[in-house]
Amino acid sequence: MGFERGFIEIKRIEQPHQPVEMRIRHFNEFISTLSDKETVLQAGRCMDCGIPFCSHACPLHNVMPEINQAACENNFAKAFTLLEATNNFPEITGRICPALCEEGCTLSLTDKAVGIKSVERKLADYAFEHGLVKARPAPRTNHKSAAIVGSGPAGLACAQELARLGYKVTVFEKNDSAGGLLRYGIPDFKLSKKLIDRRIRQLETEGVTFRLQTMVGSSDFEPGVHSDGTQLITAAELKAQFDAVVLCPGSEVPRDLPLEGRGLNGIYFALDFLIAQNRENNGCGPNPIEVKDQKVVVIGGGETASDCIGTAIRKGAASVTQLDYHEKLPENVDPFTNFPYWKAKFRTSTSQEEGCTRLFACSTTKFTGKGHLDGVDTVQVKWGPGRKITPLPDTEGHIDADIALIAMGYAHPSAALVQAFGLKTDARGNIAAPLTGEGAYRTSDPQIFAAGDGRKGQSLVVYALSEGRQCAQAVHQALSA
Repeated sequence: MGFERGFIEIKRIEQPHQPVEMRIRHFNEFISTLSDKETVLQAGRCMDCGIPFCSHACPLHNVMPEINQAACENNFAKAFTLLEATNNFPEITGRICPALCEEGCTLSLTDKAVGIKSVERKLADYAFEHGLVKARPAPRTNHKSAAIVGSGPAGLACAQELARLGYKVTVFEKNDSAGGLLRYGIPDFKLSKKLIDRRIRQLETEGVTFRLQTMVGSSDFEPGVHSDGTQLITAAELKAQFDAVVLCPGSEVPRDLPLEGRGLNGIYFALDFLIAQNRENNGCGPNPIEVKDQKVVVIGGGETASDCIGTAIRKGAASVTQLDYHEKLPENVDPFTNFPYWKAKFRTSTSQEEGCTRLFACSTTKFTGKGHLDGVDTVQVKWGPGRKITPLPDTEGHIDADIALIAMGYAHPSAALVQAFGLKTDARGNIAAPLTGEGAYRTSDPQIFAAGDGRKGQSLVVYALSEGRQCAQAVHQALSA
């Protein structure tokens, strides 16, 4: 695969990043797509490894050796056709997927991995620029219908696959625009919303109908779950109107931090901040959470926390401090450790590069202030067997803070939605539905299916796309029986 000596003679080519001092002045994407020549060289590093662990590590199982081969031959159209066969939205994964495939690249055992993610992004962007991405409406209808609840990546992928199989598909979304966390959650500097709009238009051309601002089952959502809903359709009505219902609500309920002082003004869930900023960027009024010249503390160590950091910096925060209760991971690990899967090692996001203080093994114990937050009390912790966390004596600290953003991840989908359909859940509150077998993706109600984070639990966009695609096949198989 690739050039005969490409993996020996050609070094990995990174996508150009706009300098920090420039990119923090705006909310536009700041990572550039590779040039044609750079893409050919990058793809040409793919080696004839024999076993494509990259394809195995990717939940979508993209056939990267074949894709890279076509790309290094400068046949981008063929490469995109191969990519499109397994990935509905490669321009999205090429921007926000953490690239599990690259963790499984055999070349990474002795050198830097092939830049699979950068090749994927280039192919998708090239395909749109050259008119290779076309709507593919089903040649005929099968006179059956499916409702998709939620328009995140799982819901959109499932909707597209079912529409192409001839189903009349309607997507129900409680917010005012489709896209789920792709739209309201991921900052614009990581993913331009124009890319989502473009795909929504394609899905509509393929026959998918979107019903926005429509709540399903209930309007009684937990704190931190956002809704623009102005109308409600009951679970019974949905089941009566459609042959199958697929729940793709995402994992929306945020994990809270019910400590002393939690009721102070100035403490928010991460998505309160991120969604409001995405709306501001779209011309829907200013973000009500003002962080300009404020001392901001972000509590959490994942991608959502990183998104809060980058957004706060762009909004002119006086300082940003990240509190991560996990211990700092080693910067270097043996390349064979956990191969071909994700390695636990220290990483720095582009937002963290832009300027924040990162504190590890640091647990929040109290919010302080009188009416409004003025600080956060902390303690250093030690992790032990069974993920037991032990506070260390004499390590108490205090951080001045005007704003605290709780970015500790998400617990489960809204219980109100699940209860409206009377479905069973797992121990964590996710919708119970098996991943494989005869009843794959089927819930305790045989007419109801579930896919994505609402079934799996909080995860990655690439898993959501995979589950959406597979769930569509499960629905098709069930309704074709």
